[in-house]
Amino acid sequence: MEFRGSSVYDQTDFFTNYMNRRNRKDSPNNAIEGPIMTELIGNIQNKAILDLGCGDASFGKELLQLGARHFTGVEGSEQMVEAARFNLLKLDATIHKETMESYQYPSDSYDLVTSRFAIHYVSDINRLFQNIYQTLKEDGKFVFSIQHPLTTSSFASKQAGDKRGNWIVDDYFRDGERKEPWINQVVVKYHRTIEQYFMALRQAGFTVVDLREGTPMREHFSSEEEFVRRQRIPVVLAFGCVK
Repeated sequence: MEFRGSSVYDQTDFFTNYMNRRNRKDSPNNAIEGPIMTELIGNIQNKAILDLGCGDASFGKELLQLGARHFTGVEGSEQMVEAARFNLLKLDATIHKETMESYQYPSDSYDLVTSRFAIHYVSDINRLFQNIYQTLKEDGKFVFSIQHPLTTSSFASKQAGDKRGNWIVDDYFRDGERKEPWINQVVVKYHRTIEQYFMALRQAGFTVVDLREGTPMREHFSSEEEFVRRQRIPVVLAFGCVK
């Protein structure tokens, strides 16, 4: 069975295993992607923030504690929505049980739109980026991360298991669906080149002001072995954009 979008996170075993992986100190989310997103986002004092594919909203809780004015999360998984609402109890936040494709984007409403490791589940990024552009206020920022296209081009190397010993990069310029064996399930993602992401952002009206490929930094890892392993291939691609 294949899972699209956020539907796989409503599988109980998958959800539990994913959260255990996600919360490891040396996970790519925490050791690589998190510090980059924090740097690209910058000052959030009194900002209204929209987070697409917000998951359990632990990121939203962090943003509110750092001074954001209001947090709006969009999440398609029922289990993630329940976790998000629990994490944000008594905080100035709203969680919508929607996908980022179905969400009705209000015009000129947010100072910052974020998305972390979620946009590679979306089939039509041109429409998505246009919606994000119109929901941002003038000079608003759009900061997002995705799985690096070098790793989504082919999942043949995962035949040896999730912890790949070697990496196969193939069919890089053939965009479209990829079926990834992940945590005992098959998840559909969409592969695109870095150039395609850049051009879609430009066509939507954004100015791309920063791009990061997730260079590992030793101070963010507790394990020397994991730090060395993560130097082999980029697993994160992050963009900083302005309306």
